[in-house]
Amino acid sequence: MIYPHTHKNDQVDNYHGTLVADPYRWLEDPDSEETKAWVEAQNQITFTYLEEIPAREKIKQRLTKLWDYEKYGIPFKEGDNYFYFKNNGLQNQSVLYTLKSLDGERRVLLDPNKLSEDGTVALSGVAVSDNGKLLAYGLSTSGSDWKEWQVRDVETGEDLPDHIKWVKFSGVSWTQDNQGFFYSRYDEPNEKTKLEDVNYYQKLYYHRLGTPQTEDSLIYHRPDQQEWGFRGYVTEDGKYLIISVWLGTDSRNLVFYKDLAKNNAEVVELINQFEADYSFIDHDDSVFYFLTDLEALRGRVIAIDIKNPAKELWREIIPENEATLEGVNILNNQFVADYLKDAHSQIKFFDLNGTFIREVELPGLGSVGGFGGKRYDTETFYSFTSFTTPGTIYRYDMVTGKSEIFKQPIIDFNHDDYETKQVFYESKDGTQVSMFITHKKGMQLDGNNPTYLYAYGGFRASLTPSFSVNMLVWMEMGGVYAMPNLRGGGEYGEEWHQAGMKEKKQNVFDDFIAAAEWLIDHNYTKTAKLAIAGGSNGGLLVGACMTQRPELFGAALPAVGVMDMLRFHKFTIGWAWTAEYGSPDHPEDFPTLYAYSPLHNLKPGTAYPATLITTADHDDRVVPAHSFKFAATLQAAHVGDAPTLIRIETKAGHGAGKPTAKIIEEAADKWAFLFKNLDVDGN
Repeated sequence: MIYPHTHKNDQVDNYHGTLVADPYRWLEDPDSEETKAWVEAQNQITFTYLEEIPAREKIKQRLTKLWDYEKYGIPFKEGDNYFYFKNNGLQNQSVLYTLKSLDGERRVLLDPNKLSEDGTVALSGVAVSDNGKLLAYGLSTSGSDWKEWQVRDVETGEDLPDHIKWVKFSGVSWTQDNQGFFYSRYDEPNEKTKLEDVNYYQKLYYHRLGTPQTEDSLIYHRPDQQEWGFRGYVTEDGKYLIISVWLGTDSRNLVFYKDLAKNNAEVVELINQFEADYSFIDHDDSVFYFLTDLEALRGRVIAIDIKNPAKELWREIIPENEATLEGVNILNNQFVADYLKDAHSQIKFFDLNGTFIREVELPGLGSVGGFGGKRYDTETFYSFTSFTTPGTIYRYDMVTGKSEIFKQPIIDFNHDDYETKQVFYESKDGTQVSMFITHKKGMQLDGNNPTYLYAYGGFRASLTPSFSVNMLVWMEMGGVYAMPNLRGGGEYGEEWHQAGMKEKKQNVFDDFIAAAEWLIDHNYTKTAKLAIAGGSNGGLLVGACMTQRPELFGAALPAVGVMDMLRFHKFTIGWAWTAEYGSPDHPEDFPTLYAYSPLHNLKPGTAYPATLITTADHDDRVVPAHSFKFAATLQAAHVGDAPTLIRIETKAGHGAGKPTAKIIEEAADKWAFLFKNLDVDGN
């Protein structure tokens, strides 16, 4: 295959005495005419290749048919109104509805599909006032992390004049008087370079309804700490503003608070050392409850009396156990604890003294979301999903312990035709790693099954069972879906996370490679039939593994990946990832990063697996330069007949809020690429 010519320059950087060439530095400017021409030329080759695959149209038709089913979000209640999201099936964006009672007539409150013709304006956050009468909502355009917030009258559906800009990595939290809300923002960026420039000095503000943003009150900022960010949360009773202080992607945080009942109260630093993760749950008068991993790497609940906040006086309410405590809420005046046990959900109730009450009986091995609400609510809602169960919404009675289906999707496939198993395999250093494997029942273990191995392995993110139309279509074609829970994730708590970060990052790649070898050794597949995939940090995973073991895989699909580990911290929020990866600016971190950086470990004259890189021109989380430079270097280094292509989406970002039409198109291209390069028969 003949690829577009990508010229090289003579850029060389000195990293602590090591000279590193960066010949495609010019591709870091997404708005230059030269880069735009390169993108157009690459897309022309890629889309021509994909469109010539005969199976693509049939795959797209099947994806579209299966996708066309009603999808519901988890209901929540504020004041006298219920709210929930619903997608009719193929709508680009889900619609927000409101209703007075669960069996009453629903009314459209906000339809993002009407905000743009192509669905690229997405609803990126909502917050309803305590009285249920006002909706604050955030919008993002073309997948950008930048959000603009507006306010809508729930009863009339009319927007108020309030308009908040330059918000990123923040929601909003209403005051109990329903007169305004807290939010965090950055200073106004340079309009031309706002999708690349670094983001520092976040500030916490209060906005009063009916006033311009220029008059918003600055609540807290730290001019001496450019990397600190602030999340403001008003307690349910409206008495306190809880300020969680975050530092990049470090899971450790600080906790400050402000007494809202007192005029001009100072912000109090309750926890002022970055030593653990503290998540505020609720409070009884001066006693604050927190979920923390302090001295409990899988999580526990503690109580801190802010009148006597000395650490030696902190009380343990719910101790750590063998499962990972992911989240805690208070409903019916009881703790609702969300656990992960071997990467699937468990929900347990405890009284406020920490005494176990009961465990929720779930439909099977899967993932649960929800159990939100107010402190004394006896009604709540949750979702349940698994690899072969579309997201089903349940209403739960906190008094009787009974679940009943609220909304259950109807989709054109037979759940009983598929099976899921969880296996544990040994990684390079002997560590046992969990992996879920799903496929059609009766599949022969003859080593000839096309297999899609997907993982993430970072930032304490947990991969748990969930339903995907994409995966269903893959399995209908005879494919195997394998999802390992690599180190670096949060499935087994902070210790599991720390075992896959910074100088231990290679453990993550070893875990992934060992998963591939296990699948081959146990006759699920073979190299020629094995594809690896992942997005963002998972794109880094794929890039690192295909450069370390190019002979092991038949295909690679790195999506919006972090590929340049020497310059990732120089764009947008990339500096925040140094808590996870380390920094190339530090002599002690550089050798590790350079050793696995996908961009810098592509070797000329090597036969790499068939590769389809995907990114988006508006990605301001992992800027597209990562994928651009990796693609150019790969195409120059690669020998052999396997294609090495890059697919660059337009008017899209890192993935959040991507319209359904674009999701289906990208999935069809991905499966068509694998159909051809793994020789899938499709039967």
